[in-house]
Amino acid sequence: MSAPTALPPLPDQAERLIALGLAERADLTAEEVRRAARTDVPGALLVVHPDRLPASALAPYLRHREKPGFVVTDLGDVDEFRPIPEAAVPDSALYLVTDLDRGDHLANWSPDEALPDVVAAGRTPLTLVEGLHWLLQQPEVLERNHCFMTIGSRLCKADGRLDARTPAIWISNGTGRDGATNRHAPKVGWCWAGNRHTWLGFASGARRLDPVGLPR
Repeated sequence: MSAPTALPPLPDQAERLIALGLAERADLTAEEVRRAARTDVPGALLVVHPDRLPASALAPYLRHREKPGFVVTDLGDVDEFRPIPEAAVPDSALYLVTDLDRGDHLANWSPDEALPDVVAAGRTPLTLVEGLHWLLQQPEVLERNHCFMTIGSRLCKADGRLDARTPAIWISNGTGRDGATNRHAPKVGWCWAGNRHTWLGFASGARRLDPVGLPR
């Protein structure tokens, strides 16, 4: 793995979602969240379905150097970015993603180049909401010059084609429209699907699981 992978145990992840008020915001009870975390899947990430907790609601809870996360001004439609077929999520209010990897080895690849490689490796690209959950539970994964794209989320236009923007999470320099107050803050932005960036990997997981029916 190319980033720290010692996620907190699932029960601890559940308690963090509850403590932040995100369970309530997702219209979930504390017991529902705790129940989803009572399963024996080592190293898994607990995720609230994007229909319950969209990216715009999660981003402000991120922290880097005590700065809260934000969504760039030209990504006002961030919640319209949905999982692509290669990143289909379970039809469950809460689910798990296993074996997370920041994808540093794919830095300087374009999203168009990286997706086939991720899939060929038997993995699935993380969605934006999954990437945000990861950083909520393990903030140190976001490092300057080692940030990541979440190409499991794309916007489908009215004509059926994919919007050329691909979402990513990195650390703002506080320049331009970001504003100086956002320097060092976690930033939800985007890159063109055909462009390469040396400082962006491609986050992925092994599989997604519905916790219902898993061993406890």
